[in-house]
Amino acid sequence: MTTIDPTVTPGASEHIKAPKEEHRINWLQTGLLVLGTLAVLVPIYFAITMSLKTGRQAASGTGLDWPSPFEFGNFRAAWELTHFPRAFAVSLSISVLAVAGQLIVSSLAAYAIARNWHRRLFRWSYFYLLAAMFIPFPVVALPQVKLTSMVGLDNPLGVAVLHILFGISFNLLLYTAFLRSVPYELEESARIDGCTTWQTFWKIIFPLLAPMNATVGIFAFLMSWNDFMMPSLIIGDPSLQTLPVVQKIFQLKFSSNYNVAFASYLMAMAPTLLAYLFAQRWVMSGVTRGAIK
Repeated sequence: MTTIDPTVTPGASEHIKAPKEEHRINWLQTGLLVLGTLAVLVPIYFAITMSLKTGRQAASGTGLDWPSPFEFGNFRAAWELTHFPRAFAVSLSISVLAVAGQLIVSSLAAYAIARNWHRRLFRWSYFYLLAAMFIPFPVVALPQVKLTSMVGLDNPLGVAVLHILFGISFNLLLYTAFLRSVPYELEESARIDGCTTWQTFWKIIFPLLAPMNATVGIFAFLMSWNDFMMPSLIIGDPSLQTLPVVQKIFQLKFSSNYNVAFASYLMAMAPTLLAYLFAQRWVMSGVTRGAIK
């Protein structure tokens, strides 16, 4: 006959094992965090060291060794050879137009769908626009090239318009999920005070979308700034090409100037890093709120 020790409470073994499992999970999280950090910092370190080397150091070194002495003239050479100010202005104008257009168009479309979800047309429109997320740009590249050429949009403006249109699907998913959590009573009180639907959106709804606007804005900026395929296919004038395309052309012409090439990469990458570091907390809060609500 077995005896039961009254000093041992039920479930004690589970409580004893729990700290060990939690300790193991913490080590796993730490390891994944270290690997993720190295995956980001090592390429940046490589780019910085290569951009500060002379041509001989870049050709003979391993890439990870620290340059001595520093060669800051690589940045001046990249500035001149790639026509950096012009390409930077083109990329910046496309990104600004794409961000502003996506914020306005996507938020308006999501507001119309979220507030008319009970109507079949709006529900079908939502799923129709969402389906565009599964269509990659190379599939529709040739029709887009022909269409933009026919209407005279084979220029940076056409690239910005295409970024706005192609960004509607993903942005609509974020905005609609967020808008469903906004109390409808706020809009009713605004209409009682005499606001129209247009005034209600801009005075009540759009300010409440600030976290989601930051999320959509940074994603739109990164996508338009780093895009290579769309500008290379749409823009017909080589003098109006964006930074990624100009850097690719420079790399093909001067394939041995790795130090100058990496200097131009760093200058092109700096705006995206600054933008993300500045807006990362709004990006994370916007994605979290959109997923939970």
